[in-house]
Parts: sequence; C-alpha cells; structure tokens
Amino acid sequence: MKLIIYRFCISLLLVLISCTTLFSQDVVVNVNASDGKKAVSPYIYGRNNSFANSFGSASSATDITYFKEAGLRLARENGGNNATKYNWRKKISSHPDWYNNVYDHDWDNLSKNIVANVPDMQVMWAFQLIGKVASNKNNNFNDWNYNKAQWWSGCSQDLAGGGTLNASGGSMATVNGNPLLYTMDWPADSTAEVLNHWFGTKGIGLNSKNFIYWDMDNEPEIWSGTHNDVMATQLAASAFMDKYFAVAKKARALYPGIKLCGPVTANEWQWYKWSSETLNINGKYYSWLEYFLKRVADEQKATGIKLLDVVDIHWYPGESTDAEVLQLYRIFYDKTYVYPGANGVKSINGSWDNTQTKEYIFQRINDWLTLYFGVNHGITIGMSESGINSSNANTNSVLYASILGTFANNGVELYTPWSWNTGMWETLHLFSRYAKNYSVTSTSSLENAVSGYTTITNNADSMTVILVNRDLSSTHKVTVNLSGFQIANGTYNTLQLASLPTTETFVSHSTNALKKNTVFVSGNSFSIILPTVSTTAVILKANTSAVENLQALSTEIKLYPNPVKENLNIIIGSQTPALTDISVYSQAGNLISFTRYNYDGSSPMKINTANLIKGVYLTKINNTDFSGATKFCVFR
Repeated sequence: MKLIIYRFCISLLLVLISCTTLFSQDVVVNVNASDGKKAVSPYIYGRNNSFANSFGSASSATDITYFKEAGLRLARENGGNNATKYNWRKKISSHPDWYNNVYDHDWDNLSKNIVANVPDMQVMWAFQLIGKVASNKNNNFNDWNYNKAQWWSGCSQDLAGGGTLNASGGSMATVNGNPLLYTMDWPADSTAEVLNHWFGTKGIGLNSKNFIYWDMDNEPEIWSGTHNDVMATQLAASAFMDKYFAVAKKARALYPGIKLCGPVTANEWQWYKWSSETLNINGKYYSWLEYFLKRVADEQKATGIKLLDVVDIHWYPGESTDAEVLQLYRIFYDKTYVYPGANGVKSINGSWDNTQTKEYIFQRINDWLTLYFGVNHGITIGMSESGINSSNANTNSVLYASILGTFANNGVELYTPWSWNTGMWETLHLFSRYAKNYSVTSTSSLENAVSGYTTITNNADSMTVILVNRDLSSTHKVTVNLSGFQIANGTYNTLQLASLPTTETFVSHSTNALKKNTVFVSGNSFSIILPTVSTTAVILKANTSAVENLQALSTEIKLYPNPVKENLNIIIGSQTPALTDISVYSQAGNLISFTRYNYDGSSPMKINTANLIKGVYLTKINNTDFSGATKFCVFR
C-alpha cells in the first residue's frame, strides 16, 4: 500500500512539474494606439545578395516571384567586401577572400533586371572609397587548374598578380602577387560618376528613385585585413574621413536625393575602435562611431552640405545558445541589458573598462546625433549586415521577429541581414505582408520573455498586434488590452509561426507555415495562449461604421494647432455667418461634446479640449451653409 501511495505521489509531482513547464506566468500586454505613433520603414524588410550578380547572369523568374511573395522590400546587392574594388566601367571586381582574383560583376544588368521585374523594389549599392579597383582579369590565379575551384584554407592567399602558392594552406602566400597588375587608381570622381552613368541624360535609363541608398564602401576599419593587397597598413581614421567627404560631396552634388549610408562598420569591436588608434579632437578622446559623427557634423556645419543620411553598421554576434540568441534584440536600445558579447564597448572611454557591460548601440548613436547635429537632424539608423549563430529555425524566426518589432518601434530605416537562416523567410513574410504602416506603443508585464509589437494604418481603421514568446520552456497566457482603438466585440483572425521544422517551409504568400486561428475580443480586450518560441499576429479591424459616416462628409476644414492641448481653432470653407454646431466624436463614433457657436463668417471658431484625454477625435461642423468633418489629435 505504501508503495502504491509513493508511486501515486511521484506521478502527481511529475504532472505538477509538467504543468509548470507548460504554463508559466500570465502576461498582460497594454496597447495604446494613441501613443508613440511612428512610421514603419518598409526597408527594414530587406536582405543581402538576393538577386543573381555573378558573371552577368539574370535572376530567375522563380526567384523573383519568391521575393515578391515573401514581401522583400530592400535588396542590398553590392556584395559586401566585393564592392570595395568594383570597377563599374569594366564591370569587374577583385575578390579579397578568393586569391584577390578578378571576376565579372554587372551591376548595370542586375539593376535593370530588378527594376523590370520588381519595380517597387529599393536596391542598395555602394561607392568605392579605398582608391583602387579591379582593372583586368588577365592576372588571376588559376584556381580551376589547382583544385577545381574548391574552397580550402589557402583561398585568402594573395595570389592574383603572379603570386606563388603556399601549398600548406593558410592566408600567407609564399610570394604575394603584385596588385599593380590587376588594379588601378579610382578617385572620388570615378566612383561618384556611376550616378550619371545610371541616371543621367546620357546614362542607361535607370531611375534614381529605385536606388536611394548608397553605402560609403564597406567595413573600412578592417581594410588592412580584407584588402591588404592595396592597403598593407591600415590608414588613419582622419585619412578615411577625407576619403569619405570627397566621395560624399561629389555624390551629393550629382544627385541630392540619394541617401549616404556610413560608416558601414565591421562589427561590435569596430563600433568603438578604429584599429589601435587613439582618436582625439581638441584633446578629447572619442570612440570610433562618436568620432565619425562628430567629424561629419563639423564638416556639414563648415560646408552646408549634408554628408550623412543613415548611420549604417554591421553586427556579427558570437552567441550561439538559444537562450542567449533570443535576447540579442536587446542590444540596440535596452539600457538595462547586460550583454555577454560586450567587448568593444569596454574601450568606449579610451581604456579597458570592465564595468561597461551594456551595449544599447542605437540609443548611443541617437544620443550622439542629437549632441552633434541638433534635435532635428534628420539622420536615421540602419544595419546592412548581421548574422545569427543558430541552426534552430524557431530561434532564428523569433529573434528576427524581435529585431523587426524593435526596429519598427524605434524608426530604424533599413535592415538587410547577411546570414539568412531557416525561419527567416516565414518571419519576413508575416511582418512585411501583415504588419501595418505605423508603430504604436505596446508594453508587456514580462517584456524579456513576451513582447507585443503593434502597428496600425494611418487612419487607424485596422491594427496588427504581433506577440512574440521567447520562452524556451513555457507557454504563456497573454491578455491584450487595447486603448485608443475602438473594436467591436467578436472573433478575429490570428496567424502563428511555431514548431517550425529544420527545413524551409515558405513557398509563397498562400503556401507557408502560418497557422490560422481566431481570438474573441470583448470590451477591447482578448486573451491568447502563446506556444514556446513563437510569433503570433492578431489581425484587428476598428469599429468604423460611425466614423465612416462622418468621413463621408465634406472635409473643407482647417484646424490649428493640431495636435492640440487646450484650445482648438477651426476655420471652415464658408463665409456665411450662421449659428454653427460643433460636435466632437470618439473614433468609435460616440458623441463626446457639443458646442453651438455664433460664426461671423471669417474668424476662427474655438473649442476647449482641455477635458479630453490624449487621443484622436473627429469633429463635425454643421450650419445652414456648410457641413463637414475631419480629425484632430489631443496631446498631453
């Protein structure tokens, strides 16, 4: 009998443990559609090297359809380090990681191919700043005769230009090749002239609106390693700045509408350090990114020329365990996150400081931009290369979702991951095809495990709440409370990515791994169970029947100030004096206030909004000569 009781207790304990694992802490996510509204850049939905760029080949119709179906919006096609020595006149480039051999690359043909097939695609290229580009293909190392062009440890040996192979492998050739035999000088005029070649009256007919973003080369902090054939010793940071300014000024003069993206840093260490150099301005030490921004700001003030549009960095984290990888989204803005990979930041003040453990790199950049350029600087942030060290499709998917949500919330302009792992196509498709144009505030009671990323349309008639559960062991019941967005009670659709297999599942917009389900909304609130390591989109539509009836009326109304705090001035498209009714409605169409105003035919009418809470309202103005309606916003 004792044995039976003992076994029963053990079984009960296991069940309780199992239940604890399956269902953990309840989470509350509060969404405020009237707070923190920011436009979401479509160009965070980007990728590197999507279209064929080798030996003049064209991308297949199948690939192009795939990118369209997934919702790819930005293609960075410059090839990273292969862009640094690209000769657009001869359509060739020297490959630093393959013997420095020179191969065909036809940016002209690829650009035409993309525009012809995906006319709404934004394509990102790069200017060359190092000063040398490929000149010919006549002096390549014959890798085919050597080993049928297979990769081995000696691929990074400098053999183009008549070098002697070191058959034992490694990066050091027995004798390095002569770069003068396969490169030529390439000043700022030459690299910027590609703009006229593409967009000018005698150019090849491309439209500059498809090619707004231009990287200012690629990872210059490590040129002495990646392009040691033409830069055996790393140039000084000040010398790079001179190269940067020369190209930026030439490019800006030719086509002011392009966006200059720099400095395109290599990794976390290089965010803060330029080689081993100590960077000082007027006796003050600066970490590399701060130095770069300070120098650009000073040059802009001196010349009146805008020399930077997007602060562009790269990042290749070393973390590989699922638990660490899933928290990596926090390194951009979270000032509380102690990041295990925080190394370069320890040198931010000029010496090694082990107390520097929090990265928040994008917030640092924003602070530096405000400091050196002023509050209305108009410079944004982007990341044109990144990697994920995980083979787990669910981890890849959820980290990518967390980054996309974080970037949407904070107005990041572009994001094009370099590493593209299983799970990312599904996530790109979910966000690009179902998220809305504007991000609004969402807060979670358990933020590091469960986050809400909410977007709305400009006129706030629909909303997508994307819920991310990063918990590796527990599902979570999440209750979402909505404010500033009135929704009718009822059933609404959900789309979920969870339990992804190791193989690619995304095929098209209609054939993919999204699991369809529903939630029931009651009283502007709903609850949902989130599986472990999952992303769930809840698609909501506002109760707009009353609003739509108002918006169908004339909108010949001017309001100021808008947003308003206390007193709203109203000018209508009528010069006829009349008693005028002014009604204020919530977005749901509920009457909030009514005022009868003795309109004199010219002076602005005024209503007091001091008692209204923060949010968006509609006002209807009506008299014997005029009827109209429009929106206004109240802030506090």
